[in-house]
Amino acid sequence: MPVPVARTTPAGLRIAAEPWDGPDGTALRAAQRAELEARYGADIEPGARPTADDVAVFLLARDGTGRALGCGALRPLGAGRAELKRMYVDPDARGTGVAAALLRALEDAARQRGVHELLLETGVLQPDAMRFYAREGYAPVPPFGPYVDEPTSRCYARTL
Repeated sequence: MPVPVARTTPAGLRIAAEPWDGPDGTALRAAQRAELEARYGADIEPGARPTADDVAVFLLARDGTGRALGCGALRPLGAGRAELKRMYVDPDARGTGVAAALLRALEDAARQRGVHELLLETGVLQPDAMRFYAREGYAPVPPFGPYVDEPTSRCYARTL
């Protein structure tokens, strides 16, 4: 299996693969869940939650002091496709380029694994996420997999 891209960005961010169950990744994913539950009033995630067994790579973005600012994962779907999962940036780091740098690193990791299409799901109460993905070249697509009958889901895809 290819080694994920590790990089330091011009802004001093270090993005590298880390264990799914590491303390910083676990804390970021818990913060994401809490934010989404507050936004939607409940845990409405359709389908199986990602685990260490079904993600190909889990990346963390850290600042120059080593503080974890954001995370994201790739879940293989087969036939050259993968889903972006658990893309999250700490609210204090939003608007600083962390999300875009993390997304580019995830796309590079996907290419290393032979992925030619990335898909993702976000929700109707996340207009900031929908704008971000559209700005980054992701186009709306019909719901796929567990999101097909989910009225709050909005799905996007990008050919790499």
